[in-house]
Amino acid sequence: MIDNLAAYHFVAIDDPTAVADWLRALAEAGELRGTVLVAPEGINLFLAGRVEAIDTLVDAVRADPRFATLQIKRSRSEAVPFARLKVKVKSEIISFRRPDAMPLAAPARAPDVAPEDLARWIAQGHDDAGRRLVLLDTRNREEVAHGSFAGALTLPIDNFTELPDALVPHRDALRDATVVSFCTGGIRCEKAALWMRADGMNNVLQLDGGILGYFERVGGFGYDGRCFVFDDRVALDPALRPLHDGVEAA
Repeated sequence: MIDNLAAYHFVAIDDPTAVADWLRALAEAGELRGTVLVAPEGINLFLAGRVEAIDTLVDAVRADPRFATLQIKRSRSEAVPFARLKVKVKSEIISFRRPDAMPLAAPARAPDVAPEDLARWIAQGHDDAGRRLVLLDTRNREEVAHGSFAGALTLPIDNFTELPDALVPHRDALRDATVVSFCTGGIRCEKAALWMRADGMNNVLQLDGGILGYFERVGGFGYDGRCFVFDDRVALDPALRPLHDGVEAA
């Protein structure tokens, strides 16, 4: 059985190339495949391999004080859903190109809502203060096609950088709602929530851990379909089972 790791962490990195080389060495030592992104704002990991190898890498990464609080999401598959290991140094670990959405520059992380609380709000039809609830999908149309929260506001975007312009026609209609932004694992909705709050939308929260965190802690309540993932499994159902179980390359 193969273990699949997804994790990101925003933290200042003065030496992204050195960190990338270190992560590459850790991944290669465990014969892991997947994608590692390193930027001055943090790290973003999608890796797969033996359970013991994933454990070893996570322990080594968390031993570095910069990544001690790294939060991870894990799922299983029959085969490795990546053809090879890719390690890249980027300007952002998720490109948004909005200086007012940089977590390290913000005075605080955008407020979040726990999956268990969101499930309760969905069941109620409003938040705990009685405000109507709007779920905002920050993913692109290809991802949304595999599934989303029932009744969520989805946007006709192909890239995350298009989200601000696509949101403009909806802003007035969102003013009296509690808006919960969500994405696959949390990284995009974290930046999106920061940008929206900086842009005057103080009624925006982010779903802690994204869809995968919701599946892990709550299941599929209120969600229709599967969650697209960025590997050969294509999409995961609320039990974190893949649509396609990636086939190892020869």
